[in-house]
Amino acid sequence: MSFEYDISVIIPAHNEEKYVKRCIESVKQADEIFDGAVEIIVVCNRCTDDTARIAQECGARTVFNEDRCIARVRNEGIKAAKGEIIVTIDCDNRMTPGTLVEIYSKIRSGKYIGGGTPMRFERTSFPLKLNDYMCRAGFRATGLYAGIIWAEKSTFDAIGGFVDKRSMEDIATAKLIKQYGKRQGRKFGVLRYNRLINSTRKYDDAGDDWLYFKLAFRNLLPMLKAARGDTKEYDALLDEMFYDYNDNHK
Repeated sequence: MSFEYDISVIIPAHNEEKYVKRCIESVKQADEIFDGAVEIIVVCNRCTDDTARIAQECGARTVFNEDRCIARVRNEGIKAAKGEIIVTIDCDNRMTPGTLVEIYSKIRSGKYIGGGTPMRFERTSFPLKLNDYMCRAGFRATGLYAGIIWAEKSTFDAIGGFVDKRSMEDIATAKLIKQYGKRQGRKFGVLRYNRLINSTRKYDDAGDDWLYFKLAFRNLLPMLKAARGDTKEYDALLDEMFYDYNDNHK
């Protein structure tokens, strides 16, 4: 199969006019030191703001999706991609300049089926450090780094794309990539020299860096119910914190 690009960067976006430019600019900075061809695809999901216009002005290609499921939004971008390697990043986050070079090098080495990326918050505080250390411990224990997920398009095709979940789809997909790679004699890797710069927007909006700890405590019962199959309350929380968040914080 021939490809028009070496890498396709997929950026899902729901009303992200405040953040889409800086995300695209971080990809462009990474592209500047990468010798291959890169396309940037912004998947505009139920957007009612200027996300699409800004993305296009920044040189990205836009596709559109109306699903209330982040996995399907990501898969819409993968379907439209014309690159051999797929790289996914959320719109309010950024990548460091060497990201694309390191991803391409790892794939081309033949040792890696794909992988993830370490994450660091864009600012720091004690609760954010605690959150960061907990995430790092979880990633190291499972080997399933998320953040920026990367793999060849053929790998995503083989596993059926991102797992059809409204949350934690990145970890579930990383697990499938790792399993698929094991059958191919290739590893699920993690970038060593680059990282995802993780947005603190929701902590900033709330004025509370303990936000996710408090949410986990307050919503323990809905999460337990969801684990048993009753997702009504948990889905409402997902809508509030993710799928409708930007509608309420313009």
